[in-house]
Amino acid sequence: MDRIMETAIEADPKLPIIRITRDFAATPEQLFRAHTDPALFAQWAGPDRLTTRIEHWDARTGGSWRYVAVDGDAEYWFHGCFHEVRQDRIVQTFTFEGEPDGVTLETQTLEDLGDGRTRLHAQSLVDSFEGRDAILRSGMEVGVDEGYAKLERMIIDGAV
Repeated sequence: MDRIMETAIEADPKLPIIRITRDFAATPEQLFRAHTDPALFAQWAGPDRLTTRIEHWDARTGGSWRYVAVDGDAEYWFHGCFHEVRQDRIVQTFTFEGEPDGVTLETQTLEDLGDGRTRLHAQSLVDSFEGRDAILRSGMEVGVDEGYAKLERMIIDGAV
């Protein structure tokens, strides 16, 4: 299968949450590995124009992470903590160091659809509707769409 899937991004009208849903032609184990293996994560995370460099990555319950997204001479640093890491669910914080007060709580669950297909459910909870809407206005959908398209190609190519 070489068809790139669609990503749904929705803002909850009652809570400051962004929900992302995407189906992959991959097993839950493949998607879990892509989200927890730093070498794999660095290859697909974010928009095409950026390069991701991992500084620290300890993908376990109680672990932490930090990476930089490089865009030419500009660097954008991010960090967080892994609160729960298990085969079907990852809960972590996410902070863009340029906005250190904007901590997001992210939950990703992997729903096994059978036949080598998995639905990724991601939820990002922020502290205000203003913060949520600023994230949506930032162009985050480009990074999500392009990143997941890269991940899908890696799966098709057998890299994951």
